Amino acid sequence: MALDPRLLEILCCPLTRQPLHMLDAKRLAALNAAITAGGVKQTDGLALNQPWKEGLVTDNGTRAYRIDDGIPVLLADEAVELLHVPGAEPRAA
Repeated sequence: MALDPRLLEILCCPLTRQPLHMLDAKRLAALNAAITAGGVKQTDGLALNQPWKEGLVTDNGTRAYRIDDGIPVLLADEAVELLHVPGAEPRAA
């Protein structure tokens, strides 16, 4: 389920206030592979054990938030840092 474009225009990271964008399919697949392998934790330290269907990523590509049933979960403790997720890390500028 795609987010309403008007909603996407106003969403921002609760920590950095950076705009959020949909997590593209390639990076989502890399994140889900890492989740399946048991190598992903939320910011609060809890390990993820369920793959994401959709996600949002900050403008700089370092932090992601899941979308559950079309609802963005913008809780800082449940964010995922993408810096060490192979294939999902931020692109070089």
